[in-house]
Amino acid sequence: MICAVLVKFHMEQQQLTRKDLEKILGARMPVAEVLNRKRGLSINMIRALHEKLGISVDVLIRSIWGLKAA
Repeated sequence: MICAVLVKFHMEQQQLTRKDLEKILGARMPVAEVLNRKRGLSINMIRALHEKLGISVDVLIRSIWGLKAA
């Protein structure tokens, strides 16, 4: 899933760890599953990533559905 790459990129840019992401998304297991491409993002995860990391909601949604930017 492209969303895992996108999240990892923003984590690296902001020097965040998995622990930091767990604080944002609320639990260890979902973070591991998203980063390991075993789980997609939920609406709540998208909201949190947008608010805390500044990732565009549009980009996150497109990454889930595999859509290209307009």
